[in-house]
Amino acid sequence: MLEPVGDEVPEELLRHVVRTTGLPPALARRVVSDVMGYFVETAEEYVLRRHAELRRDGVGNARIWVVLREELDVRPVAAPPLSERQLRRIVYG
Repeated sequence: MLEPVGDEVPEELLRHVVRTTGLPPALARRVVSDVMGYFVETAEEYVLRRHAELRRDGVGNARIWVVLREELDVRPVAAPPLSERQLRRIVYG
């Protein structure tokens, strides 16, 4: 589970979200914090989290490696291209 980033929400961004969404400031802070927490995840953290999620959903590793490579290709924070072997090493050491 991803953790919010806490009080590190830039005030300018918070004001923008409040102004453009009409959310109350406390809820806007929580939403922005959650989104920022999602995007600060490293490629390794992402691979480990998604692998565990996909395994829980019953997806086999052969499909997981394909899914992870496809998802990493479109992550907002670019991850380096990872081979199946590199993905396996992140998960299994």
